[in-house]
Amino acid sequence: MNKVDKEYQKLGHYILENGAKKEDRTGTGTISTFGYQMRFDLKKEGFPLLTTKRVAFRLIVSELLWFLKGDTNLRYLLQNNNHIWDEWGFKHWVESPDYSGPDMTDFGLRSQTDEEFNVLYQEQLTIYQEKILNDDEFSKKYGDLGNVYGKQWRSWEGADGQVYDQIQYIIDEIKRNPDSRRLIVNAWSASELASQLLPPCHYAFQFYVVEGKLSCMFSMRSVDYFLGLPYNISSYALLTYLIAHECGLEVGELIFTGADVHIYSNHIEQVKEQLSREPRSLPTIKLNSEKKSVFDFEIEDIELIGYDPHPTIKAPVAV
Repeated sequence: MNKVDKEYQKLGHYILENGAKKEDRTGTGTISTFGYQMRFDLKKEGFPLLTTKRVAFRLIVSELLWFLKGDTNLRYLLQNNNHIWDEWGFKHWVESPDYSGPDMTDFGLRSQTDEEFNVLYQEQLTIYQEKILNDDEFSKKYGDLGNVYGKQWRSWEGADGQVYDQIQYIIDEIKRNPDSRRLIVNAWSASELASQLLPPCHYAFQFYVVEGKLSCMFSMRSVDYFLGLPYNISSYALLTYLIAHECGLEVGELIFTGADVHIYSNHIEQVKEQLSREPRSLPTIKLNSEKKSVFDFEIEDIELIGYDPHPTIKAPVAV
C-alpha cells in the first residue's frame, strides 16, 4: 500500500477539518494548523513522489542540484526550464526603479482574476526570463535571490568571519563519526533575512545513522500544503538518497516536521479533488553508480522509474 499519499491525504483532511482561518503575507488567506509530523520509510515504501497528482520530478531534481551547487541565481533554473522561483525574482525587478513597464502591483492575485492583466503579466514575465538568460548584468542584479538555500548550505558565514560548507561537513562527519548527534544543516540566518527575497521555509535538517541506514528529518516554519509540500518531501528524500550514496549507506526514514501548515484559500477545491483520488504504486529512483560525489551529479544521472500518477491539478502560487 502507498502510505506516502495516504499520510499526505490524512494531513489534508486534518487541516480542512481542524484548521483555523488566518491572514498571511501574500493577502490570499489560509486555513492553517500548527505543528504536524509525518514519517516515511524510504527503504520499504518506494520513492515518496505523490501519485494522487502528477508532481514534476525533473523540477525537484534541478532545484536540489541548484541548492547543492551553492547557486542563488535563477539562470541555472531557467536553463533547465524550471520556473519554481521566477515570481520572487520578478517581484524584485518590477518593484525596482529600473522597471518601466505596466503596473505589476499585486501581480500574483490580479493575474488570477483579471484576464487582460494576466496577458500583460505573462508578457513582462517572459521579458524578465529572457533577460535573466541573456543579459549578464541584468541577471546579476535581478536574477540573484539573495542569500537563500544554496548560499546557506554551501557558504554559511559564521560569527567568526569564516565561511562553512555545511553539506561537505555533513558528508565528512557521517563518514568519520556516523553516531554523531550534530549532523545538522541550518539555513536560517537571522542576520541575513533582509538579503533573502524569500526567507527559508525548510530552514533546517538533521541526519541520523543506525544499522547502516541514513535517515533525515527536515523542519519547516511555513508549509504550503498543496503546492510546496509535495516538492519538499521528494526533494529531501532525494537529498537523503544522494548523501547515502556517497557515504556507502542505505536509506532509512524521512521525517517531516511542519510548524504553520496551511492550505491557501484559493487551493481548497484543488485539495478536495486530490483527496478524492485513490493512491497508486510509488515509483523508484536509480542513481548513476559511476558518480561518487554528491556534487558531481547532473539531472541525467537521476532516473525515475515506474511513475504513473493521476493527472496534474493546477493552482496559483501565492507570492
